[in-house]
Amino acid sequence: MTGPKQLRIAVLLPCYNEEAAIAQTVAAFRAALPGADVYVYDNNSADRTVEVASAAGATVRSERMQGKGNVVRRMFADIEADVYVMADGDSTYDASAAPDLVARLVDERLDMVVGARKSEVEEAYRRGHRLGNRLFTGILASLFGRSFTDIFSGYRVFSRRFVKSFPALSRGFETETEISVHALELAMPVAEVVTAYGARPEGSQSKLSTYRDGWRIMKTILHLFRIERPVLFYGSFGLFLAAVAVAISIPLVVTFVQTGLVPRFPTAILATGLMIVAFMSFMCGLILDTVVRGRREMRRLAYLSYPAVGAS
Repeated sequence: MTGPKQLRIAVLLPCYNEEAAIAQTVAAFRAALPGADVYVYDNNSADRTVEVASAAGATVRSERMQGKGNVVRRMFADIEADVYVMADGDSTYDASAAPDLVARLVDERLDMVVGARKSEVEEAYRRGHRLGNRLFTGILASLFGRSFTDIFSGYRVFSRRFVKSFPALSRGFETETEISVHALELAMPVAEVVTAYGARPEGSQSKLSTYRDGWRIMKTILHLFRIERPVLFYGSFGLFLAAVAVAISIPLVVTFVQTGLVPRFPTAILATGLMIVAFMSFMCGLILDTVVRGRREMRRLAYLSYPAVGAS
């Protein structure tokens, strides 16, 4: 009789100009998960990130297409493992929490555990980023019915079936939003665990632009809303057009009832056109909803083609 299968754990660290922090990050995860393979994916760093990461004992690979989303796509495609631990290479996430996150994933047979950030250091988590996180978390919850408390956390543990069924279409920092929506849309079993979040080491700088990346994340949410909730998206647009059509046609109807005439014929044509477009928009949403449902079923089948973590 054989014992339980030994799980292969891979630690994935996307990096861009993290010479000052990557050695500390690699060492911390190697100590926390001694049996795991640690991979550093360099994204065109101009400093000594590659050399320092290699010297620290990590397996270093490169992704030439710039952007965290491109790195995540490459990591998920290349690495074979049963459990994936993803974190940033800036030494801000608590590596000592990784065993507990992995244990939670395996014991409860989850597909993702998010390390929700809790910072005691003001510089570690800027006020603007806190506000943006709460804003986008609320938007995501209103659009998709449920959400996470920290949708932008880069500290996550995944099952193999999550990683290999995730389409990974984003290019930049909006990839965390895409990951969250993927889990929500397929109703995956997930969890959040509060983890410590520290300040960057001296010499390490954040690559996140509050306004530029915030705008890209907002566009990603709207894009996902459009393709995942077409009835609500196009129906809202159609409802707005229909309301405008009714509003501008009321005086015409009143005049017609009183006099039997339509004095502002161009306005009548506009109201009719707006109502037609509103109807077409609503029907477009219904048709696309059928397409989305079929695509979601295919994604669900692709997800179920992989066994649950820890399954024999």
